[in-house]
Amino acid sequence: MKIRLMIIVLLSSAVIFLMSFQPAHSASIEVVTTTPDLKSITEYIGGDKVSVTSISTGYQDPHFIDAKPSYMIKAKRADLFIKVGLELEIGWESLIIEGSRNPKIQPGAQGNLDVSEGVMRLQVPTGKIDRSMGDIHPCGNPHYWTDPLNGKIIAKNITNRLCSIYPSDAPYFQKNLSLFNSRIDEALFGKKLTDKVGGEKLSDLLAGGKFYEFIKSNNLQGELGGWMAEVMPFQNAKIVTYHNSWPYFASRFGLHIIDQLEPKPGIPPGPTHINEVIEQMKSGNVKVILMEPFYADKPAKLVAEKTGAKIVVAPNSVGGSDKAKDYVSLIDAILQSIVAAMKN
Repeated sequence: MKIRLMIIVLLSSAVIFLMSFQPAHSASIEVVTTTPDLKSITEYIGGDKVSVTSISTGYQDPHFIDAKPSYMIKAKRADLFIKVGLELEIGWESLIIEGSRNPKIQPGAQGNLDVSEGVMRLQVPTGKIDRSMGDIHPCGNPHYWTDPLNGKIIAKNITNRLCSIYPSDAPYFQKNLSLFNSRIDEALFGKKLTDKVGGEKLSDLLAGGKFYEFIKSNNLQGELGGWMAEVMPFQNAKIVTYHNSWPYFASRFGLHIIDQLEPKPGIPPGPTHINEVIEQMKSGNVKVILMEPFYADKPAKLVAEKTGAKIVVAPNSVGGSDKAKDYVSLIDAILQSIVAAMKN
């Protein structure tokens, strides 16, 4: 506890020193997000009324970010601090918040927003949790932003908070939320089907597991477009991932993850588990290994060599590849990479 307090005091002193060399505050709403995905969605909603900075980049593992004084300076000036939650940022977020000494963004304040409220959580543990299980998150798997329906919930949470803090701009934020939802709906289902049925109804059907039943029973297969049409031929296809960071994406698009190269979350792959994965992939005819760009590819290459599977290195955050320029193009980049590998 003393060491943690000393770290915060030292970093806070560094922040105060560096702040004296920084330019004056701008007139727009200053927002700091923990990840570039939240930055992108905030920019969709906030438009030209916000100036958004992300602490992590798309090429970083968001579990492990150093709480640098430069991040505290950004947080010091923030009107709103937005995080993924579900303990994704547990190792560094509180150090930045405390070190910033900004009362507007402290836990419980209006300017501190956890966007996980209301998202469809997966893998919420029900029994006792301990470190022998690896990096298990007691509130559920925190990588929920890769499900575009959760992306819409994130956008709604951000909109509600901006409207609450800046009520005079509420119509502007609400209009941008509607535009964001329309863009997600058309990307998911295609413009033709969205115009005919309505994006909200289609999203509800998809979330409730009745989407394909509805499409078939109403003879709408020919109207279907977008991501759902592209992934439809590969429903229930089996894949292996490096880390347990893809269950939301896989669940939404009908893919079946049979295992991870990590034996437990956060534990590097070892020979015994790698051999078990190889046997599973051979018996299950699994042809895709999905992984993020920031993990070492040596274990995946070994497994691919033994199984004939294709390694798909896809970003799981905005900026993780040249194609993932914003939230919508991120989901598109992931899906296109997997579909291309499946076709081959």
